[in-house]
Amino acid sequence: MSNRPGGFAHVTRADGTVLITHHGRPAATLRGGRAARFLNEVETGDAQLVMARWTGNYKHGNERAARRRGRG
Repeated sequence: MSNRPGGFAHVTRADGTVLITHHGRPAATLRGGRAARFLNEVETGDAQLVMARWTGNYKHGNERAARRRGRG
């Protein structure tokens, strides 16, 4: 089983707003400079990982184990 994020998508609206969804549900809305930085990161990196990081949905599954081992 992979811990890679998935199920993310993004749409850029005419006004420059970026809507990030996760499995079809809204996860984040970015405007202005934040939207521009996000789009730049998506173009240059792993899009799924970038979207997971920007929405805060990237730490699922291993937090407790890492805390027990002194890594968090």
